[in-house]
Amino acid sequence: MDLVLEVCDSYLFDNLYAKVLPTSLASHFPSKVQSILKLNKGVCNSTFLQESIDTLNALPRVNKDVYGLTPYLMDFTPTTFASLLPRNNFLRELLSLWAVVTVFGWLLYLGAASLSYIFVFDKSIFNHPRYLKNQMSLEIKLAMSAIPFMSLLTCPWFMLELNGHSKLYMEVDWANHGLRKILLEFVCFILFTDCGVYLAHRWLHWPRVYKALHKPHHKWLVCTPFASHAFHPVDGYIQSLPYHVYPVLMPLNKVSYLLLFTAINCWTIMIHDGQHRFNNAVVNGTACHTVHHLYFNYNYGQFTTLWDRLGGSYRRPEDELFDPSLRNKDTMEKQIKEIEEYIQLMDGDDGSYRVYGTEERLKKVN
Repeated sequence: MDLVLEVCDSYLFDNLYAKVLPTSLASHFPSKVQSILKLNKGVCNSTFLQESIDTLNALPRVNKDVYGLTPYLMDFTPTTFASLLPRNNFLRELLSLWAVVTVFGWLLYLGAASLSYIFVFDKSIFNHPRYLKNQMSLEIKLAMSAIPFMSLLTCPWFMLELNGHSKLYMEVDWANHGLRKILLEFVCFILFTDCGVYLAHRWLHWPRVYKALHKPHHKWLVCTPFASHAFHPVDGYIQSLPYHVYPVLMPLNKVSYLLLFTAINCWTIMIHDGQHRFNNAVVNGTACHTVHHLYFNYNYGQFTTLWDRLGGSYRRPEDELFDPSLRNKDTMEKQIKEIEEYIQLMDGDDGSYRVYGTEERLKKVN
């Protein structure tokens, strides 16, 4: 995250903080407050660079593990103003990260989900008897309102990374099996997080936890890509924890981390797109996750079916999901009956799963 924050600081936040909280305001804060908030201590912004750019260019980074002590962008043209909040100030890090993660989350969600909706999404889902009235707009509304809160909960993990409390690293020794190391880290990351998400997801289906946190996501029995991030914010945060715990415990390249973090969000959108292209026994793809939304207590995994098989929660997707010729009114009614049984088992039908025009939609299934 320091790579992203470095760019944002250099081209946006340095000027913004200098204008909103210039050093001239220091006299308005009691010394005790200045000490607690560490105001005007450290590399405030690029004013520091302007005064010592020649020296910094001749030296290695002061501390490559702690953000803000020596910037990456040495050739950046500095501003002429300083802020009370240095780049490595905890309050500034929190505010900046929250803004960056929230905006990036919104853009990634809307952009990737829109592309999936246009080019991939199976729009015949609109005729499914369990598709809710105005469902897609409800999904977007919940996701857009949840992302800022999920981002805020996530920021402390990024702050730990910025201050050197992780095993993230930047330099790669390509001459000494660097590529092999990167690929091994990818595999370990996928295996670790797949297990972590499975455990977290299964815990979220405990009845009391489900009703308190996970139920809003299961309002969408058949999904559009916009359902991917339509969570209760605490629910979404809990399922993201394995991705933040991993770099605290295991080495991971910083660029790889950014790529994986983006890919995970795209994968989450993909498994909600309703396009059941294959029924792979290993990969927990769209069909497997569709089964999870329909029947609640199966296929909790994120990337593979491994942990569901070991935990006894794997359910093979029905052939009707892949072959439209197998869909008819009888099979659809049977599916709906089973879905309703699961709804009653989980929390009773309180109206949040209400279906509009069920009979008319069933007539379209032949």
